[in-house]
Amino acid sequence: MNEKLQSKLHRIFAFCADGKSAGLVIPELAKRGAHIRGLLRKPDNQAKQPVEEAVLSSNMEFTFLHPAVFFQNLASSWPRVVESGVFAEPWSTETKFSRVDYRDVAKVAALALTEDELVYGTFELCSEGYLNRKEVAAIISDLLGRPIKAEKLDPKVLGNEGQAAAMKPMFEWYDHHSLRGNPLILRTILGDEPRTLKGFISELADAIAIKTSNA
Repeated sequence: MNEKLQSKLHRIFAFCADGKSAGLVIPELAKRGAHIRGLLRKPDNQAKQPVEEAVLSSNMEFTFLHPAVFFQNLASSWPRVVESGVFAEPWSTETKFSRVDYRDVAKVAALALTEDELVYGTFELCSEGYLNRKEVAAIISDLLGRPIKAEKLDPKVLGNEGQAAAMKPMFEWYDHHSLRGNPLILRTILGDEPRTLKGFISELADAIAIKTSNA
């Protein structure tokens, strides 16, 4: 199998938004001799189930990575948080989440794709701790040196009605249930402590300080 096809298949596993389509592509490539290692980052989404089922029914080596919520999700809303003094998401401020730095997940993914140690494994990946939005806002406040409030965002203001409607069941679930994990697996695979949310937020805060000093 040529390198271009191999690389493409890895991307399908890791990033394909349409899980059903990927579920059809994977076995077809396997029929064409795709004796390669697949990597699947499986979000909590039923649409991705066909991907996992296709991988399990194929003859391919695989590694399933189930990362927690990415620290980097905060980066997209960071300018709004800094400007408004409000950290808001469309579910309860009390819901606690385990989180993980995408860079740590990338290290595990690289190991899974190039070494044999993680073959046929399923790994939940998260860093230390589980915080609700109020606790995250407190960290931001401390690092910025000014108050940041935690609020619940109305899903209707997200703009895309279709997307908001599709995600409504998830938002409602998060209103009543936390998502907590254990950092032991990630720590063991990395051979080091995973990055922390406070460290990531500190990076965002430092970027503001540098930008201000250069203005």
